[in-house]
Amino acid sequence: MVIALLLTLSAAAEPPRGSAPAAGETASNVFLEGEPVRIAWPKEAPASAATAWRVLDDGGAAVAEGAPSGPAARREPLDAGPLGIGWYRVEFLDERGGCAGWTTAAVLAKLKAPVPDDSPVCLDAAIAWFARGNPPAQERYARLAELAGVAWTRDRLSWRDIEPGKGDFTKGPTTYDTAADAQAAHGLDVLQVFHDTPVWAAAVTKSTARFPHDLRDAYRFCKAMGARFAGRVRAWEPWNEANIESFGGHTAAEMCSFQKAAYLGIKAGDPAAIVGWNAYAGVPTPLHTKTVIANEAWPYFDTYNIHTYDRPDTYAENWAPAREAACGKPLWITESDRGMKYDSPGPWYELPRHGEILKAHFMAQSYASSIFAGAARHFHFILGHYTEDWNKVQFGLLRLNFTPRPAYAALAAIGRFLAGARPLGRQRIAPDGLVYAFRAKPDGVEQDVLVAWAEKPVEWPDRGKTSAAWALPAGVAPVAVYDYLGRSLGAAAPTTLGSAPIFVLLPRGAAEKLALEVPPAAAALRPGEPTPVVLQVDIPRDGGKKIEVVPWAGEYDHVVAVEKDIELRIFAYNFGPAAASGTVAVEHAPAGWSLTPRTWSAKLDSLDRLQLDLRVRRPKGAAGDKTADTWIVLRGDFGPAGRPVLAFRLAAFPGEGYEG
Repeated sequence: MVIALLLTLSAAAEPPRGSAPAAGETASNVFLEGEPVRIAWPKEAPASAATAWRVLDDGGAAVAEGAPSGPAARREPLDAGPLGIGWYRVEFLDERGGCAGWTTAAVLAKLKAPVPDDSPVCLDAAIAWFARGNPPAQERYARLAELAGVAWTRDRLSWRDIEPGKGDFTKGPTTYDTAADAQAAHGLDVLQVFHDTPVWAAAVTKSTARFPHDLRDAYRFCKAMGARFAGRVRAWEPWNEANIESFGGHTAAEMCSFQKAAYLGIKAGDPAAIVGWNAYAGVPTPLHTKTVIANEAWPYFDTYNIHTYDRPDTYAENWAPAREAACGKPLWITESDRGMKYDSPGPWYELPRHGEILKAHFMAQSYASSIFAGAARHFHFILGHYTEDWNKVQFGLLRLNFTPRPAYAALAAIGRFLAGARPLGRQRIAPDGLVYAFRAKPDGVEQDVLVAWAEKPVEWPDRGKTSAAWALPAGVAPVAVYDYLGRSLGAAAPTTLGSAPIFVLLPRGAAEKLALEVPPAAAALRPGEPTPVVLQVDIPRDGGKKIEVVPWAGEYDHVVAVEKDIELRIFAYNFGPAAASGTVAVEHAPAGWSLTPRTWSAKLDSLDRLQLDLRVRRPKGAAGDKTADTWIVLRGDFGPAGRPVLAFRLAAFPGEGYEG
């Protein structure tokens, strides 16, 4: 998902960590349970026209009301009284009782224990970009993420900003440095991603949206960034959604070669860094998985990262190829949402009132379904106010002025109750009920936690209309039950499930009495070590054509002419500290194809690149053939420097041999 909107926001200094936020705009109207709820008059409400105010809960019921105090030009913050945990809409009424303006507020539970390091509840925040060059606003975003109880935040970095000229690195502190500092100060682990190439490194490809032509440029940049942010950025994604057109439309084979160079660079700069797969977008496919495995790419990622914007009911089935591609490594979902269209004009682009409640329901549905489907970390997209104009979708958990949408309060409940969660299983309640069971640490106490709701596999207009009867097995007694915003429902589980998820806390081990479907199994951990020698195929950009086989999947093929000589360039790189010598040979080619030569000798000093010319001539093949062999595999033998592999496809049309 592209972040094209760069916000410059002003903010006052934040209170010390752990204290209650101050009232009003500075604190985004996010309060901690038990603290005074004093809401500043929003700049957008015409103070002179309002004669009364009222506070509505998520169901639209009035829970507090009063009259403004102070002169119209300088209204005093309103005292909403002892509001409990939840989300609230604050309306300012004119003399006829109409709404002259409104804002929002949330009351969150105080975290009683530190967020576990292994908690899967994470958040895409993009703080360096949303608050570009604005450290106070970065601090504000980081505090709001901390209050929600997330373990990790995802940020953004621009290569062209940091290295505008080759080897010319911008001295700190940049917006990326101050954002990393702010997140670290609030106890947040940072996943950093970049997805642009500077003009100087894109001189051959002519596109800054694509990988650099020379992978040594990527290696050097990644090494420098690993060293620069060591201790402040724990994990890296070297590129974002490279498989879709917006971020280059790369083939899976190109992604594998780039991943190897970036991994080696980041690890050279910070050996302790976690390096994720350059995140895949769209429905995972068997072809992408086959390419990852054929290129033996698994030693070059510590986590396998994907994005999803599907409904939660699709996760477990759709992610099967991703679990296989992970090769036994943790699966990270580093962007996730189901976009909802806004229904008001800019700059606010508000969600429909009923819709924003459905989005809050969606939050626990998404996190629970994701963790069950194999996610070790799940990052919801996105914290700040962010829209995409082309499809009129609002994604932000916060409004334009930092005040919370209901989904933000829902995230805080998830951060609390699914802290450190690991999946135990799933129970289906006919016809549309779902119960997900976890071992987690709500409020720092290890317990079994059920997340339960009822919903049909439908889109937004038809959601929120389903219910299902439900009962816990005999002998299973809840410790406590909470609703989707974290409000206590007592100690008795409801007998009817609806779209709004509930959290049922049980004694440790009690969930074993439920008839649970076990979570999908992860792939076996594949052995292997990265090699410093990396192979890359260079095919002109106009040869990349989109494959239209799996709906909502981003895939590209190298499409070449048939019955003609095709001149390819293969590059061999040595990213190791010592020289490497060896051979590269054709390990596999389809029957009837001509490849010349079939063996090359290579001597590579440290950070050398050697061009190996390859001429390919392939037959026409059968029209529409999805089973044809289109794979070329090259294998290197560099003795102690390892046996690198490069596997790529040359198709006569997009999708040829897709199932081969």
